[in-house]
Order: sequence, then C-alpha cells, then structure tokens
Amino acid sequence: MKEISIKKLRKLPEDSYKLIDVRDEALAAYGMLPGAIRIDMDKLEKKENAAIKKIPQDKKLILYCQIGQKTKEAEELPALEGREYYGLEGGYMAYLQDELEHFEKGEKQQKAEESIRKKYHKQLFSRFAKACKIYKLINPGDKIAVCISGGKDSMLMAKLFQEIQKHRQIPFEVTFLVMDPGYNKENRALIESNAKALGIPITIFESDIFDSVDNIEKSPCYICARMRRGFLYSKAKELGCNKIALGHHYDDVIETILMGMLQGGQIQTMMPKLHSTNFEGMELIRPMYFIRESDICAWRDYNELHFLQCACHFTETCTTCHTDGTTSSKRLETKKLIEKLKKDNPFVESNIFRSVENVQLNTIIEYKKDGVRHNFLDEY
Repeated sequence: MKEISIKKLRKLPEDSYKLIDVRDEALAAYGMLPGAIRIDMDKLEKKENAAIKKIPQDKKLILYCQIGQKTKEAEELPALEGREYYGLEGGYMAYLQDELEHFEKGEKQQKAEESIRKKYHKQLFSRFAKACKIYKLINPGDKIAVCISGGKDSMLMAKLFQEIQKHRQIPFEVTFLVMDPGYNKENRALIESNAKALGIPITIFESDIFDSVDNIEKSPCYICARMRRGFLYSKAKELGCNKIALGHHYDDVIETILMGMLQGGQIQTMMPKLHSTNFEGMELIRPMYFIRESDICAWRDYNELHFLQCACHFTETCTTCHTDGTTSSKRLETKKLIEKLKKDNPFVESNIFRSVENVQLNTIIEYKKDGVRHNFLDEY
C-alpha cells in the first residue's frame, strides 16, 4: 500500500480525506485520530463495505494501524477498489509523536497540574487521597517507586503523587520508575516525551522480558506481567524503595472481581495493598483504587494528552499489526457486560465493589486462607 507521512497529511485540506482506523476495538477505544472512523481490516477485504460507500468518492482514504506495519503490508482491499487510498506512515504512534512536537515546553505540565487541582480535584485527587488515608498506603519515611508503563493510568498516578507531596502532610520520597522490557523505539520515545512534557523525572531501566516470553504460547501475558512485577520489585529495592505503586483503578477492581467469578470460578479481588512474598520488606500499593476510568479519560482528553495503551510485542503483533493474531479480550468482554448490566441496575458497579467487603463466611461452602482450604463442615 502507498504511504503518506503525518507531516504531508497535515498539509492536506481536512475536507479532502477521511481517516480509517483499522486497529482492533480495544486499541481504538483508547484513542483515535480526530475525525477517524473504525473499520476492521478484514471487512475491507470483502467486495463491499457500507461505511466506505458512505464516504464521498472525491475523498482520499487514509488508513492507519498502530505502528504502520499492518497497512504497509496490506495488498488487495476489494472494498477500496477504484478509490484513492494510502496507509499512514508510522501509524497512530507517528501521530502521537508529531502531536507532542507541537506544544511549547511547560504548556502541558501547567495545564495538567491545574486541572488536577481545580476541574478534576473531586474526581481524581480527592479519591486518590481518600484511598491513601483509608488503606494507609503512605507512611512517614516511605520511599515509593511509582511504576510508569506509559499509559494514562500510571501517568496520572505520577502527577497525583507529585500533587500530594506538595501538601507536605506526610514526609515521603518518590522515584518515578519506568521499565523498558523491550519496547520498540517509537513506544519508548513516546513515554519519554510524555514524561518530559508533564514534568515527570523518570528513571528508566531495561530488561529482556519481551524476548523471554515471545515464544511462550500459553498465557504469555500472565507470565509477562509476573516477570515485570518481579523486575520492578527488584529495581525498586535496589534504589532503596520499600514500596511500589501501580496505577490500577476502580474499574480494574470490579472487572477483576467479576472475571474471577465468570472466568476463574473463584471469588477474589485486586487488593489495595499487598506484602511481597518474594522481596522481603517490600509492599505493593494501589492508590488509584477509588478513581473511575471515565474520569481518567476525561482528564486525559481535556488536556489533549495521548498515551500508550499497551506497548508489548503481543499488542503490536497480535492485535494491531499482524494478520494471524487474536483480538479477543476477556477484560473488554467483562467491561461490556458491566455496561450492559448497568442499564438495568445503575448500582451494579458499586455492588460488585462492595461484594468483597460484605462476605458472609457462614454462608460460604469453602474458602482458602494462606493456601489452606477451610470447609464449612469443619465447624458444622
């Protein structure tokens, strides 16, 4: 497929072309180019497509994926026959990099911090502070490694830690830690650019996790996550930290609870803090426990910020830029299920969250504690 660069695209009149996002639903939901529509690539391989037919014939069609590989390798697309179309060179990542180059130094940081203090104070900072207080996540003398993946959640968490430090109620230190497990250069550059634009002084260290899990067929994402957690603990401890902070939010918690029941046949939750079993003296905390994902997205969009969703090999090759990868996401399915249930019961989200706070042990057949099973017949 012929390609067009983002710089050449910006010079074209906006009414002369139509952007088409060919990434999977999960990535597109995380952020699209302004004015784009999403169409699965396999639907363009059919003779006709209703969405394409609605686009005037005189408009150029600009297709983009995550890093430009999928559109570059695309050959015949019957639905586009007779149309002038191009692939966006570098894909969505090229657009994000170009966006960052358009802002003056300090502009992003000032607006982002002001919006946390004013416009989104109740939704973001108040809930962050509430979780820290209720679950005693921050203690005097702590040195916390704030783990940044490059996504919206961890980037906001870093800004919230900077904000709470300004209040000086509890003396503690932070290190903003970024692990590069084998990112491609575009993804790493985006993380570095966003951190610089937002005034987050990151410490980057490298690992070879992606190479280690590339050939694992069964549960590579689970194994990758476990390995990444271990590397983060290890580096944080090396830097003198006693805690690592992760950016999981309220929606992650309720989705985990429901997924455990529906997919794993168990009742469990994502805990607000945990003692490490492999790194003595280390603790994991989740200070965004009460923050809603919709509010994180609102803050991101208000500040015109663009972050990574997932920069791993599996996201790039399996769900964005490879033809034989899977696109199904159990978490996305669970998210949709909750949205559907919410239409009939507006309290369903808070009910799921509270369910693991109101466990009636005398109505439980069996439960495990510290790896030991306890059956109701033991005390019947």
